[in-house]
Amino acid sequence: MTTTPEQGIPEPAIPAMKYPFPDGHRLDVPPEFEELRAKCPVRRVELPYGGEGWLVTRQAEVKTVLGDPRFSRAASVQADIPRTQEWLNPGGDILSLDPPEHSRMRRLISGAFSRRNVEVWRPRIEELVGELVAGMRAAGSPVDLVDSFSMPLPITVICEMLGVPASDQHFFQRFSELVFSGVGVPAEDVEAASDALMSYLAEHIARHRAEPQDDLLSELIAARDEDEGRLSEEELVTLGVTILAAGHETTANAIANSVLTLLVDGLWTELAEHPERIDTAVEELLRFIPLGGSESLPRIAAEDVTLGDVTVREGEAVFPAMVSANFDEEVFTEPKVLDLERSHNPHLAFGFGPHFCPGAQLARTEIRVALATLLREFPDLRLAVPSAEVPWREDTALIRGPRHLPVAWHP
Repeated sequence: MTTTPEQGIPEPAIPAMKYPFPDGHRLDVPPEFEELRAKCPVRRVELPYGGEGWLVTRQAEVKTVLGDPRFSRAASVQADIPRTQEWLNPGGDILSLDPPEHSRMRRLISGAFSRRNVEVWRPRIEELVGELVAGMRAAGSPVDLVDSFSMPLPITVICEMLGVPASDQHFFQRFSELVFSGVGVPAEDVEAASDALMSYLAEHIARHRAEPQDDLLSELIAARDEDEGRLSEEELVTLGVTILAAGHETTANAIANSVLTLLVDGLWTELAEHPERIDTAVEELLRFIPLGGSESLPRIAAEDVTLGDVTVREGEAVFPAMVSANFDEEVFTEPKVLDLERSHNPHLAFGFGPHFCPGAQLARTEIRVALATLLREFPDLRLAVPSAEVPWREDTALIRGPRHLPVAWHP
């Protein structure tokens, strides 16, 4: 209850909004975000599990939550906090750490995903894309772009970087499907899949330790064995799991979503005729397309913090809505317009602050090579079914994308 200063009469507090918002139409951004940015950028919300927290929707405040050390990821570990999924954050992974522990682990992998090292991988990425395009042509029009192209590309790249045989992909594919679904998945199923993948990675690490390879996993093993203070054995295994699971799911969906958006919006032919726009187009697609439907990585206030016009109390959960921040009218001109030549584009598709995605450069390169090649090889690409009939991933609130994407072209 609150009291008006003039009358001293108690009045009810504003009730918390239900969050996540009702799912929009596939890649649509929930309209509630626009209203909140304008009227109440830090809003009390009620989550499906764990009670109430704060939803942050404008870019300035979102960046504060992502970059200010007063907002902690580690405090969410094994805590019954407000959240979008049933299971508690088990912790142990790099996404659940705060500096300096997070910085220690991040330094071990930052070199592998640096711009220089990604450029070393570019010829292999281009080779894989060429092989997948050849496979599409061999199969003949129409094909499912997800199964034949967008999913196998990032899976193969991340497997090769970690020295994982292609035949063993099912170990982490099942795990990532469960983790990224977040809808109606029992906690015990996630735990069982996690245990199976951890056991596999532990055995895979043992083989690499006995016979080192020229890959990222062997580098991490060497760092662990040369100085145990840099990385524990459990951290080594968990880091491998995180890289495998996160290294393909988001990129695969970003590629499929980008192709679908360009086709539906009638921009495919235009971009094929202007390949010099591919760099700005990729950044705009990353900004414009909501990869996820809700924010699943809350921060916990380590102390009372003023955020906008609100005081977030110590221990309260805060949800930084990056999908909303990417449409902030104070940052972007006509944010609801997909402008493939947008030059000023400080989007937050890869996050911000200490947890900025270390694989951002790899993802950008895979998406860019994939789209540039598809545009060149299939300038007349089209959907093979009406857009309303494209089968969607209905089991996930964390990752949005088509389950299958039937596309066709002229022989």
